[in-house]
Amino acid sequence: MTTDRVSWDYYRTFLAVLQTGSLSAAARSLGLTQPTAGRHIEALEDAFGAALFLRGPQGLLPTDKALSMRGHAETMAAMSSSLSRIASGDMADVRGTVRISAAEVITVETLPRILSELLERHPDLDIELSASDTVEDLLQQEADIAIRMIRPVQAALVSRRIGVVTLGFHAHRNYLERHGTPQNTAELAAHRLIGFDKQLAYIRDLLKARPDIADIHFNVRADSNLVQLAAIRAGLGIGVCQTAIAARDPDLVEILPGALGIGLETFVVMHQSLKTTPRYRATYDALVEGLASTVSR
Repeated sequence: MTTDRVSWDYYRTFLAVLQTGSLSAAARSLGLTQPTAGRHIEALEDAFGAALFLRGPQGLLPTDKALSMRGHAETMAAMSSSLSRIASGDMADVRGTVRISAAEVITVETLPRILSELLERHPDLDIELSASDTVEDLLQQEADIAIRMIRPVQAALVSRRIGVVTLGFHAHRNYLERHGTPQNTAELAAHRLIGFDKQLAYIRDLLKARPDIADIHFNVRADSNLVQLAAIRAGLGIGVCQTAIAARDPDLVEILPGALGIGLETFVVMHQSLKTTPRYRATYDALVEGLASTVSR
């Protein structure tokens, strides 16, 4: 078999093995038998003339060849998913599938209300949610619409600036009753602080505005904003979260209001080729309208 005749099913199995580290787990995730998944990998190895996986103590380990193929296979997967969403839709009515990418906190805390109202108006819509703090590539159609905390720069994208999501120091009332309330930023150092573990794109932008935050020692660290918010709500310490989200919880108290002095510009973005399709337009407009109430202008 030559590479130009390789079935997409084989690449799908290849990605599943990369993600799970074993033939059996990949087969289960795809609804295949393990021998079938093995045949798919063998066919790919035959077509490319190289081993793609080596068996190790922790499962199947990708070879350099497999790692070099990963990006191309992921692009194929994104295109396949995009074609399926396009095929599911109607070019005249608000009907079909729309995939939305947004940060974890926004997906969990903000989008459900907006999407509930959208689906009441358009019951034939199907929504796929990708909750991730990484920026999915709209040009590669990994998502149809994205909510971003960094300004989009690609010319092929349509974007609407919603406003600024303000951030502030917050703690649960129970924590403050036990440990007291800091009266200035210097006193923060005497408290348990909750913060980030990895510097994602929006955090790097944040640190440009407040480089002094980079020197703060966080006693509780997480690479998920959703986990940080859960830690604040559980009374583990003082952390940073969106003021609009905290304001909905009477047990969360903003510490030193305005002291942080930073916010995240928020944009709703989609590929310009989608803007005339009813289901994308309706979803885009609903997100713009719904998010407007959660930001400062």
